[in-house]
Amino acid sequence: MCGIAGAIRFDDHEPELTGLLKTVAAMHRRGPDGDGLVAHGGIALGHRRLKIIDLSERGAQPMVDSELGLTLAFNGCIYNHRELRRELEGKGYRFFSSSDTEVILKGYHAWGDDCVKRFNGMFAFAIAERDSGRVILARDRLGIKPLYYHTDDKAFYFASSLPALLAGGVSDRSIDPVALHHYMTFHSVVPAPHTMLKSVRKLPPATVMVIQPDGHRQERRYWELDYAPDESRSFEEWQDVLLKALREAVQRRLVADVPVGVLLSGGLDSSLIVGLLAEAGQTGLETFSVGFESVGREKGDEFEYSDVVAERFETRHHKLFVDSNELLPALADCVAAMSEPMVSHDVIGFYLLSREVAKRVKVVQSGQGADEVFGGYHWYPPMVGSRHPVADYARVFFDRDHAEFAEAVMPELVGDDYSRRFVHDHFAMPGASLSVDMALRLDTTIMLVDDPVKRVDNMTMAWGLEARVPFLDHELVELAARIPAEYKVKGGGKHVLKETARRVIPAAVIDRPKGYFPVPALKYLRGPYLQFVRDVLGSDAARSRGIFQPGYVERLLGEPEEHITPLRGSKLWQVALLEYWLQTHGV
Repeated sequence: MCGIAGAIRFDDHEPELTGLLKTVAAMHRRGPDGDGLVAHGGIALGHRRLKIIDLSERGAQPMVDSELGLTLAFNGCIYNHRELRRELEGKGYRFFSSSDTEVILKGYHAWGDDCVKRFNGMFAFAIAERDSGRVILARDRLGIKPLYYHTDDKAFYFASSLPALLAGGVSDRSIDPVALHHYMTFHSVVPAPHTMLKSVRKLPPATVMVIQPDGHRQERRYWELDYAPDESRSFEEWQDVLLKALREAVQRRLVADVPVGVLLSGGLDSSLIVGLLAEAGQTGLETFSVGFESVGREKGDEFEYSDVVAERFETRHHKLFVDSNELLPALADCVAAMSEPMVSHDVIGFYLLSREVAKRVKVVQSGQGADEVFGGYHWYPPMVGSRHPVADYARVFFDRDHAEFAEAVMPELVGDDYSRRFVHDHFAMPGASLSVDMALRLDTTIMLVDDPVKRVDNMTMAWGLEARVPFLDHELVELAARIPAEYKVKGGGKHVLKETARRVIPAAVIDRPKGYFPVPALKYLRGPYLQFVRDVLGSDAARSRGIFQPGYVERLLGEPEEHITPLRGSKLWQVALLEYWLQTHGV
């Protein structure tokens, strides 16, 4: 797990390294264990390293293989690197390290850019070909690892975070109206290639981009998710198959030369990871939970459930209780760690939890993705048999309709109903014929990538902590897509996962009411939190920027607890967080 960056010139000039060095330096926290930069001709690659596999300097990056004429900068982990290494050695390749980085280099030489289809893991990488001058960028199937880029008529720049590109000198910082619509409408999800800035794009998941020496670019998608249900298995048979796949997914994510812990919320998903690791013989497992103060009748922690799991499997459990007075002082650093504005209340929870976890381990497994992959959210059951899937999905998921968006932002930023059109076009794609499967596919391949997964990556990497997500093992996700929808959404959601989990973890954890990662103080804005929001939105920077209509902001400020989205988020916090993110990053 690391940070990567690069600069590619399309003219006869060499890359200007001062900006690239600033980009690399801005990602220090993603890779505190070392850095490197390699420049040749019109191409320069930079890297920040977090040592997880092959802790020696043989695994340092950018990695150069002079014999093959390739240079690589890589962020992530290839869980099947040992198996691929043996296969490549059988082809005659010789290795100088024990790193998964070198497996990517040799794998690319052996299989071309189809090598990505052989990798089981999370990755974003850049490979420079010495002899052709081409550069190949690639991102993993489910977008677990980020990759942002900026281009002009002379050069192409990329990095693992958007703020790192800004640090390197991106000058155009105007707002992208399409991204703004998604942020305000599509529950703050901004799908690739858009970002909040017109000048910065992000490579979509499951995509390879080839950049020619003259600047011409080609993209191809190398993986699609098929929701054709397999009706040949019984419900009991699906449980058997699923349990085997879950065991494999969790076991793969133990590949490391350092200890691996678990973020234990006390919910089904993280509890199942702990249970499967214990079942596999892991002892002395480090587990971590976080909780906050309650506000009114909204509880701020789920320690009672995480305690059940920790006691049952005898983990070394650590509970972090965050006093609400700690949130505001930590918020500035938390927002500084965001590659894009993230409105979810739990982002500060992940940030503070990661700070404590990183003091004890460098790698953790986390339960993100199970709700999207196995149908755990409340909006899936009503989608079964929906005759108007786009409208039904938008009603429960969108934070506001297009009319309210037009009331919220200045007229010059109002265009088409981009978010609704995006959902319509995605639902119309082949590969999912049922309305509920359309929603599951959208959430798994789009929403999950640009909300929960991005949140976990950014907040853990802010402390040099690598998070691994077994529920996003691509083979497990492919399997889940083939499970008939009724087996997933029955009983309030995740039915097949719950019934499978009964073989591993206590029923009390499975049958509990569904919980979330609550941070009530950021949902019900009161006292110093409300004043903080007033200060942000009333600042000279906010007024001069002119994104939001003053009347709309005043309406939210007048009744902050009344303006709650269908998914129980604060509309006022959403508006304030965007403005605060822009101010924090000098936009």
